[in-house]
Amino acid sequence: MEERSLHFDTIIAVQKPYMERRTYATIKIHWPDKKVIVTSPPISYEDYPNKEISKDDMINIIVGDLQRIKIYPEKGFQIFQEIPNDVWEAYEELVKLRYTKHLLKSA
Repeated sequence: MEERSLHFDTIIAVQKPYMERRTYATIKIHWPDKKVIVTSPPISYEDYPNKEISKDDMINIIVGDLQRIKIYPEKGFQIFQEIPNDVWEAYEELVKLRYTKHLLKSA
């Protein structure tokens, strides 16, 4: 954007409800000095699955995103974000239940 002389102070991103944190972390690594606003449609967990994305697919994506939130800062892809212990324990339980379709294999 700077190559095109586009100057801005705020970045607004619209994403899926369960991908807001990862989107924020990715934007902040590239533009740490900018204000970042990430929003999503007000769709509840129960209402999100539909004929195009099943509940299992959604859970697999959420598990994969949480894995990336944890490991991508080490790779320089995102800023670090604290993951509460109970959230990580839930992640581990979901992995045990084989919600692994979107996990990185080399992590």
